[in-house]
Amino acid sequence: MNITTFEGTVENGQIRLPADAHLPERARVYVVIPSQEVSSPSSSSSPAYVGSPRLANPAQAIEFKKEVIREAPVIEGQDASL
Repeated sequence: MNITTFEGTVENGQIRLPADAHLPERARVYVVIPSQEVSSPSSSSSPAYVGSPRLANPAQAIEFKKEVIREAPVIEGQDASL
């Protein structure tokens, strides 16, 4: 695979290549974005944001209810029983 590199800019959401860049129709291209130029609307320090999952129907939350069973506290010097 031969690789040719062009530096372009993004204008109005479109990638604009230099005028002398001629690519064949239907050419496969790969876009590489340097990390220092990436900005995220949700956070200025991170280019990606992954939110916590949400239920499509909050009424289903009761289906995920769990019971917590606490064991008796361990007293120091006491052997564990089987």
